[in-house]
Amino acid sequence: MADNSLNRRQVLKTIGLAAGAAALGGGAQAVIKVDKQEQGFVYSLNMSTIRGHNLGFVKELEVAAKAGFTSVEIWMDTLQTYLKNGGSVAEAKKIIDGLGIRVENVIGFAQWIVDDEATRKQGLTQLQGEMDLLAKIGCHRIAAPPAGATKAAVIDLDVVTERYNTILNMGREAGVMPQLEMWGGSTNLKHISQVLYVATQCGHADARILLDIFHVYKGQSAVESLQFVGKPALEIFHVNDYPSGIDPSQISEPDRVYPGDGVAPVKRILQLVKNPARPLIISCEVFNKSYYAQDALLVAKTALRKMKAVTADV
Repeated sequence: MADNSLNRRQVLKTIGLAAGAAALGGGAQAVIKVDKQEQGFVYSLNMSTIRGHNLGFVKELEVAAKAGFTSVEIWMDTLQTYLKNGGSVAEAKKIIDGLGIRVENVIGFAQWIVDDEATRKQGLTQLQGEMDLLAKIGCHRIAAPPAGATKAAVIDLDVVTERYNTILNMGREAGVMPQLEMWGGSTNLKHISQVLYVATQCGHADARILLDIFHVYKGQSAVESLQFVGKPALEIFHVNDYPSGIDPSQISEPDRVYPGDGVAPVKRILQLVKNPARPLIISCEVFNKSYYAQDALLVAKTALRKMKAVTADV
């Protein structure tokens, strides 16, 4: 915690409190140090960017750290594979801390949103176990996408709100906040307006949304609608880009490219989501097969360089 004698404006310029610290009773009170030259952004590597290299949990972290990242998003299945193959939670925490890496968020796919009661109950049990595990390695966020409901009938947003409230309460107990994730190709939670409705309607202090440049385009949300996203609700934002000439209905995950290498209005988007009071974590999330054919360290270094380039004058 910052010393009370410090000027509040100075504090906000030099540190960013991890989201939801007060609500989590100290579980997420570590601070994120930000270079003033970085203009209020924390650069993170989503392991999707090197996922195709099949490096495994430890090597992915090592590559990210060597490339210059101090923040990452890991994937739940990669962590679980590490544990199944003899790794331990204590050792994972030691490795993360030793590398000076902060695990900002975890990509998971628990089916908390679905209509089928039995499946949803299994999803909640799965999510509870994942949250408990993540708290032990020092991660205080997990993605909550509409997994299992991407091709299903549209679920009433008030019902989604109730279900999101359920996992928010679980998250408060565990110290891990579920980030309501928008998927542009899904029948549910495909628009900015929909995730924003759920996050605001639930009336929960810990409600957060997770947005993505690719999904804004895929779901055909208006870029300018990002100005209505309340800054407290947005802590992590996935950055990437897409090439010209591909219709939103046809574009797919492997079409993603590094931010700045396509035609997305990346700078305008970052201007709209930037938070002057607190650093925004921007995480490079791509699934490009041509990148997977390159050296993993080169890919990670390139991702960081591209991210810094697009934020240079934002």
